[in-house]
Amino acid sequence: MRTAGLSPAEQRVARAVLGEPLHVFEMSVTELAAFSETSVGTVVRFCQRIGLRGYQDLKMRLARESIPAQEQLLHEVAVADGPAQVLAKVLAGTARALEEAGPVVDAVALGRIVERLIAARRIVFAAVGTSAPLASDIAYRLTTIGLPATFPADVHVQHVTARMLTAGDVCFAISHTGSTTETLAVTKAAAQAGATTVALTSFLDSPLTGIVDHLLVAGSRETSYRIEAMTSRLVHLAVLDALYVSLALRHPASQEALAATGDVLVEHRI
Repeated sequence: MRTAGLSPAEQRVARAVLGEPLHVFEMSVTELAAFSETSVGTVVRFCQRIGLRGYQDLKMRLARESIPAQEQLLHEVAVADGPAQVLAKVLAGTARALEEAGPVVDAVALGRIVERLIAARRIVFAAVGTSAPLASDIAYRLTTIGLPATFPADVHVQHVTARMLTAGDVCFAISHTGSTTETLAVTKAAAQAGATTVALTSFLDSPLTGIVDHLLVAGSRETSYRIEAMTSRLVHLAVLDALYVSLALRHPASQEALAATGDVLVEHRI
């Protein structure tokens, strides 16, 4: 990595990356900015100055250069493992991640979010990429208990919809990294419109966590090894399931709505 021509702040980022690449790989962009005593903007500019598209591109390069290929998939696996061994290790890793998430997730924050969602005039979910299926699922499930939830699949529609929210509405962002530009833009638009903003993410320090009113952090150990981590999504799905159950228990219209949902679904099954 050539550092000639970099500003002093960008050189501090370069020294951090060169000195501890595996440690940097485990960081969010916000954490690297603090670690290098710079700013998020400086980290992003540094990445672009060395020919990368952004911070996630840097992390992918670090993964390819510093972490063996099999560990990028799951750090417990070995090249010689067969499908049965891989299955056992993946299931064990997922179970461990779910167990470890329990004490970490802020139950008080979850309770506050339940209250805000029950009182909301409108609930809009924001997510892209591998977080989008989770947003689609939870929006549908909240609908089945009578809550006014939607997930516009198109990110432009998400952005416009967020801008049209009001003080009685909630924008709920789901993002593994907490640094996806589209999700950040949607969440900022909702905040500027006066809506309550909520986020579910894997990193305590990220651009997303700094702009929302209510935060749920639920990561997993394999976050340190994979950019697009499947286990973290399963942890997020479990947290969203806990949110759904809590809402179903509290929302006065849930039983009637669930009965109506059941009647409809019967028509689609043999």
